[in-house]
Amino acid sequence: MMEKLSLEGKVALVTGSARRIGAAIIRRLHAEGAVVVVHYRNSADDALQLQAELNQRRAESCLLVQGDLLDIDKLPQLIAHVIEHAGRLDILVNNASGFYPTSLGEVTERQWDELVGSNMKVPFFMAQAAMSELKKNKGCIINMVDVHGLRPLPDYPVYSSAKAGLFMLTKALAKELGPEIRVNGVAPGAILWPEQGMDESQQVALLGKTALKRSGDPADIAGAVLFLVRDANYITGQIIPVDGGRSLNQ
Repeated sequence: MMEKLSLEGKVALVTGSARRIGAAIIRRLHAEGAVVVVHYRNSADDALQLQAELNQRRAESCLLVQGDLLDIDKLPQLIAHVIEHAGRLDILVNNASGFYPTSLGEVTERQWDELVGSNMKVPFFMAQAAMSELKKNKGCIINMVDVHGLRPLPDYPVYSSAKAGLFMLTKALAKELGPEIRVNGVAPGAILWPEQGMDESQQVALLGKTALKRSGDPADIAGAVLFLVRDANYITGQIIPVDGGRSLNQ
């Protein structure tokens, strides 16, 4: 049997991880023994609660880092801060993402910069900032892509295009950063509904396009991330759809 990689002694940074799917990933990696670093921008209360929860389970096993990732010049400092306080970095999960509708004809440059920035530009520059440390530790990068990077979501042309770019970026980084660093992606489908911009009729329509006719759970995404981090030593440059079969349909 293939030996599973232990996460004990490993350090994982997950961006945008104080809440929702990011927090589920943090909890799963922590449960497998990793020291976890919760990045947040504005969700300080959620981040502090998550830190307290995890440090109660295992002392000094969860750190916090705050910052606006769109401030690209400060990303190397963010990575340096993580290494200084956690001692190393083995796993980078690019989870933070902007998501909202942009009706064609009304899209602003600010919306473009925010959506393309958070969904494609930031993962690239985070990888660039972390690659030296990850190479040293033979680490890995997981990008949170989206089924709508392959199947555009109506009224979300900028977001869908940015996630399509992240598909290719994941493959390009895998080629550039091998053999020391593995780079893969997870493409969620209907897991958690957005907090704004999608009404019930849109939700029903999306579920109707899945083979399983139901939504998934954040634990499904966390499990896929764990697989790619711990069990997939010979997988790189791949994106795993976790979408209930949504990618089977137009």
